[in-house]
Amino acid sequence: MAPTPCALCHTSRALVIRPKNHQKLCKACFISIFETEIHNTITTNTLFYPGERIAIGASGGKDSTVLASVLKTLNERYDYKLNLCLLSIDEGIKGYRDDSLETVKRNALQYDMPLEIVGYDDLYGWTMDQVVEQIGKKGNCTYCGVFRRQALDRGAARLGITHVVTGHNADDIAETVMMNLLRGDLPRLARATSIVTASSASEIKRSKPLKYAYEKEIVLYAHHKGLDYFSTECIYSPEAFRGSARALIKNLEKIRPSAILDVVRSGEDMARLVPDEVSGGDSSTVLLDGEAEGTGGCGSSNGRSSGGEMANMEKKLQEDEKAEGMESEMKLNRTPRGETNKESGLRRKGKKLPKQQIGQCTRCGYLSSQSICKACMLLEGLNKNRPKVEINFGAVEEIEEIRPKLSGRMGGQNIIASAEP
Repeated sequence: MAPTPCALCHTSRALVIRPKNHQKLCKACFISIFETEIHNTITTNTLFYPGERIAIGASGGKDSTVLASVLKTLNERYDYKLNLCLLSIDEGIKGYRDDSLETVKRNALQYDMPLEIVGYDDLYGWTMDQVVEQIGKKGNCTYCGVFRRQALDRGAARLGITHVVTGHNADDIAETVMMNLLRGDLPRLARATSIVTASSASEIKRSKPLKYAYEKEIVLYAHHKGLDYFSTECIYSPEAFRGSARALIKNLEKIRPSAILDVVRSGEDMARLVPDEVSGGDSSTVLLDGEAEGTGGCGSSNGRSSGGEMANMEKKLQEDEKAEGMESEMKLNRTPRGETNKESGLRRKGKKLPKQQIGQCTRCGYLSSQSICKACMLLEGLNKNRPKVEINFGAVEEIEEIRPKLSGRMGGQNIIASAEP
């Protein structure tokens, strides 16, 4: 049987079937079209301006590694005139983050980019190993997500940079949209779907150049480019609500390859219907501390595939590459399925959406919709040996009067905390 020719150049042998549209491409055409689509995303949304300093949130995983590689390539090819650097967060997870940081250090040398590493221990006085030791594995991703978001901003401020790019992909955004729909959280839906998140209350803005790139295509790009990245899942990432949303998205993708982008586009359309006073009241989309944008580089807790799905895909690619005469195609099961359930059209009556007032934390000065940000509240609970503090959306749980015996350091300011005698 004759090999399948590339659908674009019609000369080379097709080695890749794009998960996005099942188009059969050769290696060179796939790499070219992947980079071109990222370039179009950047230019269409005017993400950068010439001479801008950009910090790439680097975890050593496939998403941030591909992001760094693509931005370096496009910066040189299209003369963006960007000043790129890598910004990594050390959560203090032995056996996971210490190993992945070694990958980031190699990437810094490979891409000739300066590297800044910010640690939880320095900022908060806690490592994630210590947090998990105290609170257990249930709910630890809440702490890590809130802490990491602030750590990225503080690391960028330390470098004098006001723009951070993260490796969130289309799968991540689709999962976040689905999660917010299932729990009826329109304010977060409006904030999480934007490709740029910023506010007048903070100098740091974020963008997601890989927003429309499929996770599987990111793996394919990393494989065919021979990129050096770390593929081990976070040892503390649990199977929580996001895991259910992820499974739903993956099942939809098997039936309809465009389902991921369809969900993302639908989320964007619905976000436009949310009033400004509900979504944050700022001309730019606002993302509050620890919210649904995702945490970035934290294994399966940030929409990364669970159960080693991406690792199995990488292994299969390597095996197919060794097998001569075989195409490295991903075969999807096309099981017939009946019609999906019709929308009920039921509306919640009498429910008022909370009005968001964006301000700054009275303790650390970080962007928050509450008088005390989530990070300060979580730190207070840790220092008081009461980690399970319930944080309600739009409201702050009253904090009982405490005796100042311990103080936690955050961002160069003292955060008063307490401990049981």
